[in-house]
Amino acid sequence: MQTIDRFYEDYEIGESRSSVGRTITEADIVLHAGQTGDFFPHHMDAEWTATQPIGQRIAHGTLILSVAVGMTAGDINPQALSYGYDRIRFIKPVFIGDTIRVTAEITERAPHPRRPDECGHVHELVTVTNQRSETVLVLTHLYLVNVRPAV
Repeated sequence: MQTIDRFYEDYEIGESRSSVGRTITEADIVLHAGQTGDFFPHHMDAEWTATQPIGQRIAHGTLILSVAVGMTAGDINPQALSYGYDRIRFIKPVFIGDTIRVTAEITERAPHPRRPDECGHVHELVTVTNQRSETVLVLTHLYLVNVRPAV
């Protein structure tokens, strides 16, 4: 990773970036269950899920969200902070052995309502797809980004 200074003015609507793939493993699911305490049978019980319409264990939605956000984290930008996530939707299940990829596109830029000379909000639409190019998760990542200092 490298450190870059990217200010509010440097973000353009429509710019995007994509990740490489990452295969979700049983170890990912077991570790996430242990970290969160979510041992719901949809994630942990192969015998039970085999009797359900979905037919197999699924990854936690919060696991896929966490992995996807991590996959978009690249360069360190001291001028931006994550401000949160909006409109999180788990569209399709992710199974053990599925490979996910992430695309992140800048969709909105807005000056901060109280401090427009200091910072602004940048919104990034994050789309997660599986190996069949099916969308499995979408969310909007909100950033608080410093305005370039006056010279």
